Amino acid sequence: MVDVLVRRETIADRPRAASVSVRRDRGSQVLRWTRGHLGLAISGVVLVIAVGWAVAPSVFASGDPLIGVPAQKFQAPGAAHWFGTDNLGRDLYTRMVHGAGLSLTATLTAVGIALVVGSVLGLLSGAAGGLVDTAIMRVVDVLLSIPSLLLALALVTALGFGTRNVAVAVGVSLIANFARVMRSEALRVRHAPYVEAAHASGVRWYAVLVRHVLPNAFQPVLALAAVEFGMAVLAVSSLSFLGYGTKPPTPEWGSLISEGRNFLASAWWLTTLPGLVIVAVVLSAQRLGRFVGRTGTR
Repeated sequence: MVDVLVRRETIADRPRAASVSVRRDRGSQVLRWTRGHLGLAISGVVLVIAVGWAVAPSVFASGDPLIGVPAQKFQAPGAAHWFGTDNLGRDLYTRMVHGAGLSLTATLTAVGIALVVGSVLGLLSGAAGGLVDTAIMRVVDVLLSIPSLLLALALVTALGFGTRNVAVAVGVSLIANFARVMRSEALRVRHAPYVEAAHASGVRWYAVLVRHVLPNAFQPVLALAAVEFGMAVLAVSSLSFLGYGTKPPTPEWGSLISEGRNFLASAWWLTTLPGLVIVAVVLSAQRLGRFVGRTGTR
């Protein structure tokens, strides 16, 4: 009788032990993945914080970015002011947080313009071929022959000042990269058996592009968008640094560095800390973009 009870208890404990073992295995797998992708996890955290700054700046910094206390000017970074204060006593961390909205909005607009226009041009070029392909690619070659920052600078000079014009200029300068990648993917996919079967069954050419070619050619373009997001942050900040962005005293990442360069000898934090934030966002975006690209090619 005792042996029977012991066996019943042992059988009843087996599901519990199995569930505990499964949880331990899952926990160990998560821990191993985190250790192997520590840089990737840090990149994700950096981008989440940057997006949080842009979406809800008052949550991260409740102060007014335009009002300062003259008696507290040029205070070094500390507990009261994480990034220090500028020449007017304004909290630099607050200005960085509230400037993320304009900078990242311009960046997303630029990447969106380049993604949509470049993908359409590359898709038409790769799918049509012939004279259409030649004409589109020659225009793309011309755009690729000009450094993107120089092209953006020329465009924003023609369009005028303002964050919106900066976003358009940066977006146009990035179109050629997306067109090239999409064209190469469209050339790879258009001769696939399912695409030829769709053509043979009488499906219209534009329906074949939308239903079959585009979904199977878009993964590398999305990875490129993540990588180019970092470069667009750098380009938008560079144009803002040169004075083509929003007008002072509205904060913007590039203009904050520009304002602090006159005090570099006495207040290093005015340029160094905003620059480090931009570098962190750029590197994080490129790290995630490369990871998405590697995942998509497996």
